[in-house]
Amino acid sequence: MAYMFIFGCFLLLGVVSTLAARVGYRGTVCDRSDGYEVPAEVKSDPALRKRANSLVAFWCTGAAALSFAPLVPIGSVILSDGGKSVSTWGLAVFALYGLVVVIVGAYPFEKIKHLGASGRR
Repeated sequence: MAYMFIFGCFLLLGVVSTLAARVGYRGTVCDRSDGYEVPAEVKSDPALRKRANSLVAFWCTGAAALSFAPLVPIGSVILSDGGKSVSTWGLAVFALYGLVVVIVGAYPFEKIKHLGASGRR
């Protein structure tokens, strides 16, 4: 049961990261209806808008790729019908790996906040 939960978490993380990257590739990160909350300086400056879109597209694509990767080993454990298992250390590694994926996916949004702050200096 725990393996199904881990599989679902990584799958959900991959889908969410893919959708966020899609918004970046479409260039709608700064749009209020399709995008995300960004500082007014980023919305008003075309260069900062382009930078925000590229940041989200790049980093969220990386987070999606990283989150889909563990689906193969977890899926093989699930499909083995109890023939395989993951040790406690393996589960800890999956947890740390998931934390890294979340950090990679959250990085562009924190960077965008600082892009807006750099205009006030």
